[in-house]
Amino acid sequence: MAVACYRFFTCSAFFEQNLSRMDKAMNTVQVKICGLTNAEDAGHAVGAGADFIGFVLYSGSPRGITADLAGAIVAGLPKSVRAIGVFVNESRENVIKTALDCGFYAVQLHGDERTEDFVDMPVRLWRAVRFERHVVVPDITAWVNAERYLVDAAAPGQYGGAGITADWDAAAALAAEHQVMLAGGLTLENVEAGIRAVRPVGVDVSSGVESAPGRKDRAKVEAFVAKVRGQ
Repeated sequence: MAVACYRFFTCSAFFEQNLSRMDKAMNTVQVKICGLTNAEDAGHAVGAGADFIGFVLYSGSPRGITADLAGAIVAGLPKSVRAIGVFVNESRENVIKTALDCGFYAVQLHGDERTEDFVDMPVRLWRAVRFERHVVVPDITAWVNAERYLVDAAAPGQYGGAGITADWDAAAALAAEHQVMLAGGLTLENVEAGIRAVRPVGVDVSSGVESAPGRKDRAKVEAFVAKVRGQ
């Protein structure tokens, strides 16, 4: 009986220690609020504790804005703010010029860009990827210069997950070896489960904290950040 009790308490302690480690990991996960379209929402996201804010420089997106607007929004924020410019099939020259003009912390390529066009970038590069039958697309071995890989869902005919949940099992395997930002259908209801399943360095949310495409719900933004922080 004593041995059985010892085994029970040992297993319980091990389980509690692992939960504690996961809770600590939750507290270190970074948050990116993406798809911002106006200064008010951007300022609120920063004030709510977002580590990164994202602007979509793609006219085909309902959250797409111009480089001029993105630059004006960033210029009105503290210099410590880390803004990410999201591009879809833009030329290297335009990506670099826009990033420097707008003061972006990093650029995120989300289209069908060719690797050879983005070698030796003068700005940080994040590469969006998706999984098709558990195979990562595009092939990340061709994107070794990417600082991070943003895992989104595979949405046919769209550049972006369109609110669809990504393949968490495949994302977890990628996150075990690389810096991964988990995106794709994250909400207040599933972000904790996503973090525990994938163990990413950060999470990226857009539609999950909106009242309408391109308009953030401030209560949802605050609650999302708090949820990730484990508060």
